[in-house]
This record gives sequence, structure tokens and C-alpha cells, in this order.
Amino acid sequence: MPHKIQEDLNYIIDNKLIKTVFQPIILLRDGSVFGHEALSRITCKNSSIKNPDQLFTEAAKHNCLWQLELLCRTKALEAAFVYMVPPYNKKLFINVNPYTMNDESFKRGFTREFLMQYSIDPNNIIFEITEKNVITDINSFKSIITYYKNQDYGIAIDDTGSGYSGLNLISEVNPHFIKLDMNLIRDINKDRLRYSLVKGMVEFSKAANISIIAEGIETYEELDTVINLGVQYGQGFYIQRPEEEIRDIEETVLKSIEVINARKNYSILGAASKITIINLSKKTIVVHPNVRVYDVYELFRKNKDCFGICVIDDNVPVGIVTREYIAVKLSGNYGYSLYYNKYISEIMDRDFLKVEEDMPVNVVSNLAMERPNEKLYDFIVVTSSNKYSGTVTIKDLLQKSTELEVSAAKHQNPLTGLPGNIIIEQTLSHILFNLSEYSVAYLDIDNFKVFNDVYGFEKGDKIIMLLSDILRGHNELYFVGHVGGDDFVAVVDKCVNSKYFMLLKEKFEREVLNYYSDADKKRGYIISYNRKGEIEKFPFISLTCVVVNNETSNIDNVFDMTEKLANLKKSAKQQLRIQQNYAMNSGKVIQSIEASLNFAK
Repeated sequence: MPHKIQEDLNYIIDNKLIKTVFQPIILLRDGSVFGHEALSRITCKNSSIKNPDQLFTEAAKHNCLWQLELLCRTKALEAAFVYMVPPYNKKLFINVNPYTMNDESFKRGFTREFLMQYSIDPNNIIFEITEKNVITDINSFKSIITYYKNQDYGIAIDDTGSGYSGLNLISEVNPHFIKLDMNLIRDINKDRLRYSLVKGMVEFSKAANISIIAEGIETYEELDTVINLGVQYGQGFYIQRPEEEIRDIEETVLKSIEVINARKNYSILGAASKITIINLSKKTIVVHPNVRVYDVYELFRKNKDCFGICVIDDNVPVGIVTREYIAVKLSGNYGYSLYYNKYISEIMDRDFLKVEEDMPVNVVSNLAMERPNEKLYDFIVVTSSNKYSGTVTIKDLLQKSTELEVSAAKHQNPLTGLPGNIIIEQTLSHILFNLSEYSVAYLDIDNFKVFNDVYGFEKGDKIIMLLSDILRGHNELYFVGHVGGDDFVAVVDKCVNSKYFMLLKEKFEREVLNYYSDADKKRGYIISYNRKGEIEKFPFISLTCVVVNNETSNIDNVFDMTEKLANLKKSAKQQLRIQQNYAMNSGKVIQSIEASLNFAK
């Protein structure tokens, strides 16, 4: 048998009996294809080598791993060139054995010139190094990794979670990607340990600036869980099986991703009072009123995770049946014989909580808690124009409500209660990819420090709260966040410029005068020490507001957006300083203050 295996191995390599199939790796934020993993398949029939794992294992045993990997890489590049429109502009993930990478033949063979013939840039090649292969000389391996990074290749650690030295390998290599082994993803929605492990990896990846790819996503529930954990990329049978030809992702999968992200994104935009119950709703088992009780009982028996069933007539909910409810009905001396063959409509609970899908979560929570004790833990039916839409369990309702409130408290500014930097960044990322029109304003209070120095931090806090209240009261704003100190961010879901905020700016600058002493208002400025310790005249507080929008600016990421806003703010403040100094020295500022005070009266 060993001799037969070696013969078959040589036959496969010599006759190039390998084909490449591609499995897409998608961005879990929107379902767009990020790249493809190139997987090798044996085309030789009646071979003693049955699968790719066995093929590579035997190649390593018989010292022909280099030849096999060269064949597989070449086939992958040829297929990428044939099946994708050149030049290939996605990421192509290629599995590479660590020992092969260290081979001088690999260095000489896998060059920029070699890739050019397939119209593929090194930037788009990601070497997947499996954790299953033990690396004995880590220092030598690190130098090899550095060599390929310098050649613009990407590095991914594959099968993370399947071996025993994964964290050490990650810390030594500092890869661009970590691919979580499918065994970590399997049933992650049910397994708290797997859930916690992946959650920890996501937090680590953020701190280390490494992207996470979840392999082996096979169910909607697994997809839902990894998206909500913040995993950036995914692949697996639920998304698409490996195939020779490149296909678009199915619309049903894209819709699933859209729904999950919509449900997730509500948490970054505010507290439970702004979130509607549809974001927690899930489709569950439904039956017609004329279904027999014994059929419903069988549904519960076969679906151990089923907490309840909604009875609908012409898509309108008319009753509910919980597992406990039907168990009680069928128990006792006569329950089974009395109800077993009846229609479910004869025993269903008609007095149930039904809410429309646009009702806020906190309102639904209050309604649920007001029910009698015996119905307190019954599930809630969600409707759309009185038609069945889904159900929500009390567990999910309370868990999400608590999670949202804790998250809001954790990430909001302690003074103003507005969302802080983490939520601001998430919101800006959200609008970049989800709003067709948007404008982002950066608002900065001018001359705030000197006011704080002269009047004290308590009055300074009141100035911060004044601007916060004015922003909150502007109902047309899509989002308001407090960066910190005297800096705020406001988002509008349409394209506007700084003139849009002029009335808000004038209101703030008018009302802020109430916080100055009469002597300072009469003088038209305040006097304090500058940074050199010299007495200097300082203008009154004003508000700088700069705006970017996606009509006049081509912005691809949050970093570019914030950098552009920072440059605009810097320029605006320089101009303001010149204007204020001129006005203060010419006496015009006093006339302006008197006009504002008269307006306030």
C-alpha cells in the first residue's frame, strides 16, 4: 500500500492532476467579496490518495512537497487569471507550508516577475501559514516572514485555534490576518466557551491591528453571531461553497448580512429608546388554527430549542402556544385524551402580547413587565401592519436592553451623556457605507480655556452643557457625539455646508454671553495671563463649525474624514483669530455684544 501511494503521488504531480477551486472571503459588514482562498482538488480517479490533506501529508513524507505546492500555486494563479477579469484586484489566499517558504527555490520562483504574467500584484497575494505545521526555528522563520512582507505580500495565520502554539506564532509573526479554525466557529451561537474565545480574539485583533477571518460559517446563526462579535471577514458553506468558477454571492446571503448588520448597527446610534423591536425579532415556527394539537406537540418534541409557536390565520397572529402551556394541557389524568385530537385553536392562548415592529424596545420591555405573573415570561409576537413578522423572547429582550444601556453608559461622555469617541467612530463608519447622503460637522468652542481659567471649571462645564443642549434640541441632526473637552461631532443625513449650522452657532454665541460678568461684557473682552505669563486681552467664546459631505468630498474611510475635518478646523480657527484680534482692537466687538444682548432682551 505505501508503494501504491507513492506511485499515485508521483503520477498526480507528473501529470498535473490538480485543479483549483475558489471559496470567497467576504467583508461581513456588507457582503462584498474581499478575496478568494485557492483550494486544491485531486482530479485523478481511482487514486489511493483520497483528499487534499492526505495528498500534502504524503508529499511531505516522500520529499516532494515543494513540487506539489509549486503545482498547486501555478494552477491557482492560472485559474485566477482565467476565471476572473484581469487584472485580478481581489486578495488571493494561497496555502503555503512554512518549510516551503524557507526554501530558496520558493524565493527565486515566487517573484514579482512571476506574478506579472498572471496580471496579479503582490499586494493581492496572501500567504496562509497553517498553525498545524510546527515551526522549529522561529527566528529563521521570522526573517523569512519579514522578507515577504517587504515584498508587499500579505501574511495570514491559518487554522488558528486548532493547534497548541497559535498565540506564540501570532505574537512572533504579527500577521495581517488571523483565520479562525472552523471548529471554533461551529455552533458558536450555542457554545459560550467558543463565543468567549472568539470575542477575546476580536478584542485582541483590534488592539493589534490584525484582521479576523472566520472560517467554516455553515449556518445563519453562526453568521449572526460572528457579525455581532465584530469579526471583520468570513467564509464558509453558508456564504458559498468552493467552486471552479467565480460566482457572485447569492442575494439571500447578502440580504441576511444586511439584516444582521442593520440589527447590530442600531446599538451604535443610541439608547434603547431609539431602537425598535424589529431589530430583535426572529422568525419562529408558525401553524394554522386548524392544525391538530398532537401535530403541535410533535413540533415541540422534534425541536428541542423551540420555546413557543405562533398560531396565524391569513398571516394574522391569533394565538400562541408555549412549550410549558401545551405540556400542562396534556398532563393530568384526562388531559391527553381530552385535548390530543382537538384543533390547536381550541386550546391556544388568545390573550398574548402583540406589538408593531416600529415600537421602541424600552416601551415593549415595560409592556412585557406589566403582564400578570403567569404570563410574564411568554414570548412577544411582533407584527407589521398587524401581519406576523416574528417573535422576541423575554430573555433576548432583557439581555439586549441591558446590553444597550450598559454600552451607552460605558461609551458616553460623563458630563453631557452624549456618545463618546468609540461610538462616534462606529457611527462615522456606519454612515460611510450606509447613507446615500451625509454631512459631518466638527464643532469646537473657541477661547474656552481662558474662560475656564478666569471663571472656573464649574462655569466651564455649564458652557459645555449649553452647547450639548443646543445640539440635542436640533431635531434634524442624525447623530450628535461629544469628542471630549469642548469638541463635538454632528451628523446630518443630507448634504449641507457650514451655513446649515449658522442659526445654531448664533444661538450658542448669544446665550453664552449670559455667563460673563457685567464688567467683562461692558469691556468687550476678558483679561487673563497668556502662556508666557503676560497679561493679555482675550475675545469672548465663539463657535467654529466645519463640515464635510459626500457630495463635495470623496472620502473612503474614517481616517481621511477626520483628517480633512481637522485641517478645515485649523484653517478656520486661524482666520477667526485674525478677525477677533482686529475686532477687539477696533472696538467693533463691543458693538456686536451690545447687539446680542439687546436681541436676548
